[in-house]
Amino acid sequence: MRIAIGVSYDGSRFDGWQSQPSKNTVQDRLESALSAVAAEPVRVSAAGRTDAGVHAMAQVVHFDSVAHREDSAWVRGANANLPPEIAVQWAVPIDEAFHARFSAVARSYRYVLYNHPVRNALMSRHVGWYHRPLDLDAMCEATRLIVGEHDFTAFRSSECQARTPVRHMKAASARAFGPFVVFDFTANAFLHHMVRNIVGSLVYVGKGKHSPEWISGLLLARERRLAAPTFSPAGLYLADVGYPAQWLLPAFARMMPFDFSEVSAETCVKTTAEGETR
Repeated sequence: MRIAIGVSYDGSRFDGWQSQPSKNTVQDRLESALSAVAAEPVRVSAAGRTDAGVHAMAQVVHFDSVAHREDSAWVRGANANLPPEIAVQWAVPIDEAFHARFSAVARSYRYVLYNHPVRNALMSRHVGWYHRPLDLDAMCEATRLIVGEHDFTAFRSSECQARTPVRHMKAASARAFGPFVVFDFTANAFLHHMVRNIVGSLVYVGKGKHSPEWISGLLLARERRLAAPTFSPAGLYLADVGYPAQWLLPAFARMMPFDFSEVSAETCVKTTAEGETR
């Protein structure tokens, strides 16, 4: 039987998603917890691999097991064996044709930046930080320039193993909520460090080091060394994974404190995401 589960996690104390010899990864902890429920070894596949220090509001995972359990038992049993920073949100049986990674048609990431002269000690592991004022209008203009299909080599880690740097950015936005600047990105898929490298370059635009058009130049130049340094992982969240409607996956619980859906933004520039999502 194939089971799909929804997982959220605070990645600040883990060595990323993907299994490592340290066993201190989200995948390692989740497989251990599910194996305890199934009474057999369980291996999982995820929609996306997050780096050390990166969080997830809506990670989608699947696994196969011969164990028969109620949906709620997978949730409660796994959570009883997980550290408090990781939580299974839901579990449903699903057709074996479903694959958490390969069936996905879109991923969405959110980056939360605290823009204030003094860093926030209580949020140090959950937001990025920049101390000087940022020009939100300039950053909004820059986000428009990355929407569409582009070669994102300029925003690709040297360690990236993707076969091609071409990605389709379906939506991008920059919004301000008090001292927080929230960047949202939706694409068919992302390259290694792509979002953090884009955010770093948008901050360069926001602080006036470059004009918004500089972003277009980076895309055309296809040179990682010309873009800004990789920004902190602390403020990055896997916010959603989109699948064709046929899979009927459950919705995730709303995640606080960075759900700004009911708060008025000072400025919002956003394209309309394409394609089917849950």
